[in-house]
Amino acid sequence: MIFQRSLQRELNYTAGAVFMVLITVMLTTMMIRILGFAASGKADPRDVLVLIGLAVIGYLAVILIVTLFVSILFVLTRWYRDSEMVVWFASGLSITDFIKPVLRFAAPYLAVVTFCALVAWPWANQQISLLEARFAQRDDVSMISPGQFRESAASHRVFFVEKVSPDSTKVHNVFVSGTENGKVNVVVSNNGHIETAKDGNRYIVLEKGRRYDGVPGQPDYRVMEFERYGVKIDNPAAADTDNTPTKGVPTARLFREIKNPIFRGEIVWRIGLPLLALALVLLAVPLAYQNPRHGRTVNLVMAVLIYLAYTNLLSLSQAWVAQERMPLAIGVWLLHALALGIIVLLYVRRVRFRGLFGRRRNSASGGMGASGGAR
Repeated sequence: MIFQRSLQRELNYTAGAVFMVLITVMLTTMMIRILGFAASGKADPRDVLVLIGLAVIGYLAVILIVTLFVSILFVLTRWYRDSEMVVWFASGLSITDFIKPVLRFAAPYLAVVTFCALVAWPWANQQISLLEARFAQRDDVSMISPGQFRESAASHRVFFVEKVSPDSTKVHNVFVSGTENGKVNVVVSNNGHIETAKDGNRYIVLEKGRRYDGVPGQPDYRVMEFERYGVKIDNPAAADTDNTPTKGVPTARLFREIKNPIFRGEIVWRIGLPLLALALVLLAVPLAYQNPRHGRTVNLVMAVLIYLAYTNLLSLSQAWVAQERMPLAIGVWLLHALALGIIVLLYVRRVRFRGLFGRRRNSASGGMGASGGAR
């Protein structure tokens, strides 16, 4: 009980610290990335916080997997370095006695990883896709930002508005540049407002301005002055809501439409994440062994290489199943079965190593007793 309480307590503290570091790094990275999208007009600034929250949900499974692996490795490596592991082994414990408390510690994390991989991950990706589709359907007025050049949704017109009224119905100092039939037209005006025609089309009506038409590089530009000039606002057609990316498709639908090879590949990835987490948890116990002759960073370097190799091979299995180069059943289990075999070999190696030294110690003590009796 002392052993289990000590291990559980230190694992919980270490996992909390590792998780906070990883979530902070991920939040900072995603915030910079999404704010960059918003500043460049690729995302709605009003959706920044929502996108960050959805990104956290989407990456939560990976963060928890890394948290489990690193925290178990950190704790057991420290025990080896500070000779605490020697005390536990001298008390009659074996390397296999660490499996049960480590799995008890990892069980809640594994449950959350499974939920995220099968439910939260596709839901978050679906919501991100819906926000992107909604932003792509914005009209030219909704994207106007005072003091910034903005490209229209149809990518053939550029707006610049110096000032917009609080109710967003009037604009001041307007610049509009567009291309029609190979000619560039530029419209400038001091004031304007938004009108809706009887047919439902919306226009930015500019007042008392000028329009310049011509071909770049040629001097025959035409200049026109106007009292009123209407610029039609593009209203993109509604996006197809059924065109959801594969990573946003619910897991139940993946199994219903399992004949789709792309869906089978996605199944490999989603099932593979919990199995990946379980394999890394079991692998961290024998991998934490530290040889005093080696540096302290050897285990961490090995852990990073193993994690990268495992995730890349999982992605490769997903791609092969999606390309119909590998059956679904083999894609789901082959990689994890190989990992399990390697883990069993590592445990057997550590157990034999301990047993070998145990036999040597017993034989040595027996020999001393015999010589003492002879005397």
